[in-house]
Amino acid sequence: MATMSEKPNWHALFEKRSTWVAVAAAGAALLVALVAIVPSVHKPDGPQVQAENALGAVATAQAALKTSRGAYGSYWLSGGDRTLDAGHPIQATGVEDLRSIDCADGWVAAAKIGSDIYLRSSLDDTTTKAGAGEIRRPECITPEAVHSMLSDLGRIDRSPVPGTSPERPAGSSQYRPSYHITPERDWMNDPQRPFFLDGLWHYYYLYNPDYPEGNGTEWYHLTSKDLLTWKDEGVAIHKFRNGLGDIETGSAVVDDENTAGFGKGAVIAVLTQQDQGVQRQSLFYSTDGGYTFSSYGGNPVMDNPGAEHWRDPKIVRDEANGQWVMVLAEGNKLGMYTSTDLKRWNYASGFDRTGLGLLECPDLFQMDLDGDPAKRTWVLAASANGTEEGRTTGVAYWTGTWDGNRFTPADEKHQWLDAGSDFYAAVTWDDPRLTEGQRMQSRQAIAWMNNWDYARKLPTQDWHGGMDSIVRDLRLKTVQGRPTVVSTPSKALARLEGQASTHGPETITPDGTPRLPPVQGGAYRLDLTLERAGTDEGSEARLLLESGGEAFATVGYNFQDGAAFVGREEPAATAADLGAVFTERRAASVSARNGTVDLTVFVDHSSVEVFVDGGEQTLTSLVFPNSGQQSIKLVTGGGNLTVKTLTYAPLSSTR
Repeated sequence: MATMSEKPNWHALFEKRSTWVAVAAAGAALLVALVAIVPSVHKPDGPQVQAENALGAVATAQAALKTSRGAYGSYWLSGGDRTLDAGHPIQATGVEDLRSIDCADGWVAAAKIGSDIYLRSSLDDTTTKAGAGEIRRPECITPEAVHSMLSDLGRIDRSPVPGTSPERPAGSSQYRPSYHITPERDWMNDPQRPFFLDGLWHYYYLYNPDYPEGNGTEWYHLTSKDLLTWKDEGVAIHKFRNGLGDIETGSAVVDDENTAGFGKGAVIAVLTQQDQGVQRQSLFYSTDGGYTFSSYGGNPVMDNPGAEHWRDPKIVRDEANGQWVMVLAEGNKLGMYTSTDLKRWNYASGFDRTGLGLLECPDLFQMDLDGDPAKRTWVLAASANGTEEGRTTGVAYWTGTWDGNRFTPADEKHQWLDAGSDFYAAVTWDDPRLTEGQRMQSRQAIAWMNNWDYARKLPTQDWHGGMDSIVRDLRLKTVQGRPTVVSTPSKALARLEGQASTHGPETITPDGTPRLPPVQGGAYRLDLTLERAGTDEGSEARLLLESGGEAFATVGYNFQDGAAFVGREEPAATAADLGAVFTERRAASVSARNGTVDLTVFVDHSSVEVFVDGGEQTLTSLVFPNSGQQSIKLVTGGGNLTVKTLTYAPLSSTR
């Protein structure tokens, strides 16, 4: 029993109990309050709300920028464009990507969350999911500009192209491609830069209907609505008609302001004519939209000053200086000329290069580095010879500045647009239907897929001169600290893809990977990710492109050397002797990232185009498989490697 001194103090205990009860009650009340609050604090907003918030931030920033600067601005979260931030900081919580394009009268913006894209414009305060209906937009922003913006955010149009089919037309010859441009017969070479007019793309290439007996080229005309399917329009500028020779490479421009005096919207072509070995520049004009041309009475507009090599004028508009600019190939020099009327040209400066052989088919254009308008950069390019560097012919380029008279390179060392054997005489262009910001962030390119070392030896029988490359999308991106033109297959090519099949992960052994998709025909696309995993001891993965069980080309990657490559075999079934340049393996340095490398491969009966790691390197090659069913095989040069994924998709014929 407790003693008197050990008896409990009931009064004190009661006071403590009252305190405990009060504290417990207060705690319970606090807990109830927290339960009520926590869901609204921690529960994330849904995609629609997140998109509305981000697009609302864009609207606020656009209004602020318009007030402060009198103009709207552009923005691209993943592309590096932060122009709109000058109006008001953009908050994009929960949004994977955010883009806003603008024009003088307004803007359209899009936010990507997961697989969904939401839209808003300066004419509409509501947020609309892409595909749920048309969004109101300023008239100065075209449907094509909105479509391009959505494509940049990952919404790819895969609707089938009318007029295409899974197979080539009956009777097509063995090497006739399905989706590349070739002439029906005779000879083709240099592409001429396309232009857009009256709802159509107009494109020309050099064509010789007298090959092989007769010499001289002329401009053959094709039109297209989509840069995928083409309508044959025949010869637009005929050779040997004005007494100055044949019709060679040059430039066609739409003269919207009638600077040349042939009428607003006239198409002006300035090109090289060669007569008895003398090269001059002549002007031809079209007043029917580029279908027929007349020779200017004052030709040549530039007479030869006594130079042996003086050709291939590339004409661009220099709006900042109110002039036209011509880049002319002059041996190992690129000459710069300026004009206000496309008829009278003044020499401005020269860009001399050595070690690249004879320069041809120059180009000059602007692009935004990493998509940033504050880093707008000029690019000067020319077809050249890379023999001194262990390459073959190709397209070299420099980045730098243009002050209206002179191009100054940021780095004296050139780069190459493609590391393969057969990418030459490339032309680039942009789409006038896009906003100015979009036109500076990307442009397109096409090249002649051939090599003068063996151009006249190809085993094609029904036409000659190779083919054009696929259309490519170009961007200017910082790669290993250097501005680099990267190229990817045009997104429009997705409309040619049939049912895709995906395999992997699979182990690659020297004997091959057991489970690969069967190949249907000779036109297809492959996307594969190669890996050297921690347990893999191999170094080189080889994708064998086979016909009749024999490899006609090998595409691969060497992890030890950090190089992608393409090798080719001469066709055994023909008498063609294409020589050592054809069979030499071509490689491009690309470092694996976290032990992996991505390859995209386009095959089209007699061509292979390889894009490495998002187009940081490309390799373009003609190939000539023997007859027989085509197939693919994946092997290593020793040891094991891994293919994480391999996707195969057949490609339709556009012929």
